[in-house]
Amino acid sequence: MPHLPLRRNLIAGLGAMALMTLAASLKEAPPDDLFEEIPQAKSGVRWMHDNAFSPLRYLPEVMGPGVAFIDYDNDGWMDIFLVNSGLCDFYRPLKKPRNGLYHNNRNGTFTDVTVSAGVAGGDSFGMGVAAGDCDNDGYPDLFVTAYGRCTLYRNNRDGTFTDVTTKAGITTPGWTTSAAWFDYDGDGLVDLFVCSFIQYTRESQALCIEACGGKPGYCIPRMFRPTASFLYKNNGDGTFRDVSKETLLTGKAGKALGVVATDINNDGRMDLFVANDTMANFLFVNRGAQGWDDIALGAMVALNSDGWARSGMGVDSADIDGDGWQDLFVSNIDREMFTLYRSTGYGMFDDLSFGGEIGRDTYYLSGWGLKFFDFDNDGVLDLILANGHPDDAVSERSSKVRYREPMLLFRQKDRQFRNVSSQAGVVFGREYAARGLAIGDYNNDGRADVLVGVNGGAPLLLKNNTRGENHWIGVRLQGVTANRDGVGAKLTWQAGGMTRSRLKTAGGSYLSAHDPREILGLGVAERVDWVEVRWPAPSQRVERYPNLKPDCYSTLVEEKGERVDRP
Repeated sequence: MPHLPLRRNLIAGLGAMALMTLAASLKEAPPDDLFEEIPQAKSGVRWMHDNAFSPLRYLPEVMGPGVAFIDYDNDGWMDIFLVNSGLCDFYRPLKKPRNGLYHNNRNGTFTDVTVSAGVAGGDSFGMGVAAGDCDNDGYPDLFVTAYGRCTLYRNNRDGTFTDVTTKAGITTPGWTTSAAWFDYDGDGLVDLFVCSFIQYTRESQALCIEACGGKPGYCIPRMFRPTASFLYKNNGDGTFRDVSKETLLTGKAGKALGVVATDINNDGRMDLFVANDTMANFLFVNRGAQGWDDIALGAMVALNSDGWARSGMGVDSADIDGDGWQDLFVSNIDREMFTLYRSTGYGMFDDLSFGGEIGRDTYYLSGWGLKFFDFDNDGVLDLILANGHPDDAVSERSSKVRYREPMLLFRQKDRQFRNVSSQAGVVFGREYAARGLAIGDYNNDGRADVLVGVNGGAPLLLKNNTRGENHWIGVRLQGVTANRDGVGAKLTWQAGGMTRSRLKTAGGSYLSAHDPREILGLGVAERVDWVEVRWPAPSQRVERYPNLKPDCYSTLVEEKGERVDRP
């Protein structure tokens, strides 16, 4: 039996290899993981963010990137857009960084079409992206913010885009961050709000070096002067008019990083919640012909409970408790806690940060991208947070704060948000310098997936693997007199004896754009009785769409539903 040890070793080796293979497969996607990270080799999204890291620590290096789910070719499948840095006064690389546009192949993989589509960019230091149909032709256009020149890419409806920034009249100066397409005046055309951050140039870094004791470092934005954000009215002919100076907005200088368009007082007009860094947040209420009012201070969403400004970054808005009023959320830097504001009605809010798991579990984190979404289709909104400190040297000053931080997932049950990150997947046990975050269903299975931008790294594509008996209805709105995307519409649906509603907001998160479709969770109900849409102005008509097929997507066209007479 001279070969028995060899045979035993071979069998043992094969057994060990089998166990290793099994362990690797389990590590890649354990059966109970809610979300699975899809590696670049599998998805085909081979892209890296260039943060232009330098020994001098210029502040724009740490702020990007934004990401987006966008169906650029209108084939019903979400594609991916990724914003990169580029040329600017402190960064002149030999090879320009390139944005990323990846076409969905409908089989879980993507193909890079950036160059052929004409959206490579690189001529300015890109930050974020807002996607919207600004000419109502049924195809999404892209607005890319930047430290430097912004870019408006018009969709040519043939798989390509054209830079029409100058022609459109929105060559926005300075350092811009998040943006939102929404119809503020109810004329059926989406307008554009653009967040402006701080007054900053390469020479400004001398202030940071001085503040850091003569050593280069990323200094706090409190040191820099604020700037006024921009509001552009859509003229309907491919051009825009800067109406900021005609409104309160131009007189409200801030350090804006996040914006969401919502309706906080249920008057049918879209308002704006803006997160400012080291300054009071803004809550601009749309008064129609009377202009805009900032009611943030009186609404109790401007400052913390002690009257101090926080470092607001990402924002979102949704009716989380089903009382018919839009609630607000804002992420902040470490030791400030993230803030959940519950609307008490008519423009007043309660801070629910204290005593809950959100406040407790975000105390030492710094948040950026975020979104309310129903990840398990039970009809109740949950919450996801992308985190990471802006300073890569923060751990030298604090033992409890790190540069790379874990993402968090909160499930809502009984009107309480519970941290379920430990069940969410191995990706939630890792740490990242996460920034932008977008929600979208890239494989059309009715379960919302997640795209996360990582500063100086590869993006994260998270596939939703939730299992269970819950059903859903996917809705794509198509306005006729209203704006084509139906921004500002209120959806109401009835299933299983429950009636729920949702407002189609715009913007939200940080630097990012979401799947424009709405996934309406039905819970265990196997059918939906009806879906109603209160279309935004100019029509504001209410229409009912009965007999929609569950567990698939439907397009709801304005003026094609059953008219419902409602006040």
